[in-house]
Amino acid sequence: MALKIENLKYLNNFFFYSLLYAYKTYRWLRYERLSDKAYLEMMFPKAQEYALNLDNPRSLNEKIQWLKINDRRAINTLLADKYEVRNYIKAHFGEDYLIPLELMSTNPKDIQPNNIPDYPVIVKCNHDSGHYQIIRDKSKIDWKKLQIDLKWWMSFNYYYLDREWQYKNMKPTIIVEKLLFDKNGKIPNDYKIHCINGKVDFVYVSVDREGKNKRNIYDRNWNPLPFVFAGKDKIKKGYIRGEEIQPPLSFDKMVEFSEKIAALYDYVRVDFYDVDGKLYFGEVTHHHGGGFDQIRPIEWDYKIGEKIVLNKRV
Repeated sequence: MALKIENLKYLNNFFFYSLLYAYKTYRWLRYERLSDKAYLEMMFPKAQEYALNLDNPRSLNEKIQWLKINDRRAINTLLADKYEVRNYIKAHFGEDYLIPLELMSTNPKDIQPNNIPDYPVIVKCNHDSGHYQIIRDKSKIDWKKLQIDLKWWMSFNYYYLDREWQYKNMKPTIIVEKLLFDKNGKIPNDYKIHCINGKVDFVYVSVDREGKNKRNIYDRNWNPLPFVFAGKDKIKKGYIRGEEIQPPLSFDKMVEFSEKIAALYDYVRVDFYDVDGKLYFGEVTHHHGGGFDQIRPIEWDYKIGEKIVLNKRV
């Protein structure tokens, strides 16, 4: 029902802005008028199934919440911005590690056939998470619908969703990047390098991203770890771990680059892609899952959390 109501935004500007106003008003009344602390203390138990203790955080997810409130440096906004971070990576590691950028714009109407190359690309926003459009064949895209989607995505401040401060003052921007493929014609695995106290602690790998999107987790020596890390609903439906895989050819370089960025942080996640040994930077994520994804068995949430020494790099 909610999905059908949201589809009204495609009819015309009147429905678009009416729906946008109604949704933003509901969000403000229900959530956004709350302080960050009050909001997190309300939402955390619903997601994690245990109470949030910000005075003495112990688990990884509790410490992520603590960092959201206490670490609000300008560098966080720079690194979280999927467009601006490209300049940081170019300056510190080299342009060769960047996914080719085809277009940058703040106007959704610029996303139209004449501005998009004939090879596959991905369209997304710099300030958002989870929304994107893969374009393989331009003739199969509803361009008007895509422009409206982009206009919708750009209308929201992602900060208010999970209270991640780094998104609050970010200027919404559309980016179009070349879509990466490996030698088998598949989108490469997504290697999410979780760093604690400036060092790589574990690697969360998204495998078969266009299929079942299996999730494997390894320590820094590539030994499989016996826990899952996902949203509550996904875990209840049956979290999928794939067959064990070998570390990517560029893994040593991933570790090296991750730890250079992680030197700034008590906890951070740095993402990479490996295309047949060629390394590409993905993004920097300060708060995996907003601190709302569950780690199960739950003792691993505390086992990982106890490693983090807070307030050393804030």
